[in-house]
Amino acid sequence: EVQLVESGGGLVQPGGSLSLSCACSGFTVSRTGMTWVRQAPGKELEWVSGITNDGVYTYYANSVKGRFTISRDNAKNILYLQLNSLKTEDTAVYFCAKVPLFNSVLGWRPSTDTPRSDWGQGTQVTVSS
Repeated sequence: EVQLVESGGGLVQPGGSLSLSCACSGFTVSRTGMTWVRQAPGKELEWVSGITNDGVYTYYANSVKGRFTISRDNAKNILYLQLNSLKTEDTAVYFCAKVPLFNSVLGWRPSTDTPRSDWGQGTQVTVSS
């Protein structure tokens, strides 16, 4: 069964950093594009970053470009998101998600057609002074 489990969230002051991890199982991670999305209270899922299956290409939302870094370790089946220079507006639950075959990781986020198991339970990131 497909499982994605996020970890690493927490409370941090503005300007601080966090390292998020997503442990993946139940699918061939090395053949799967991945994204990070986030959801702030009362808002829709927002695409944050994407990475191709081989890690060669990475993409970022304008709001996080230059501050966040997406990476992956296919040998360990782990997806990462390094969050630096955090702002209060980064406060959200962060989810990792597997991208359907032949879909671009640029901008992809789960929809009503996406099995819930294709994205994780999320990890809370709170940026506050």
